[in-house]
Amino acid sequence: MKSIEEQIKKAMEEGQFKDLKGKGKPLNLDENPFADPDWRLAHHVLQTGGYSLPWIETRHELENEISALEIALQSAWEWRQEAQAQSQDQKWVETEWQRALSAFEERVSKLNKHIRDFNLSVPSDRFQLPLLQARRILTRVTGE
Repeated sequence: MKSIEEQIKKAMEEGQFKDLKGKGKPLNLDENPFADPDWRLAHHVLQTGGYSLPWIETRHELENEISALEIALQSAWEWRQEAQAQSQDQKWVETEWQRALSAFEERVSKLNKHIRDFNLSVPSDRFQLPLLQARRILTRVTGE
């Protein structure tokens, strides 16, 4: 059996794509063909009015908060590395790092609560966000 790529290549060579509707014109991406048909009109009205659905706005806010959380942890980690390299008081550096870790874990906990609430508000489970795993984020940022 031929792969999809081989089948497409063969069809192109045979000229089967020469007379397609809209050839040479930009794609119309105004409508999402995968959107729930029941929501299509609502999305269109809101989008043309410059608005989006509340759950979409909430998702953007959550994504921004998650990004800010990771940036703050990265900054704290870089500060720790720099302070250790400069031979600053190691006990103080470690105390400040532990304080930053505690603040990070508290923010993860609060964000996970918001994510759970958000996941209950979306129209389909495919729009849900996964809960944050503090250990996984910490490992990614610190490499430890």
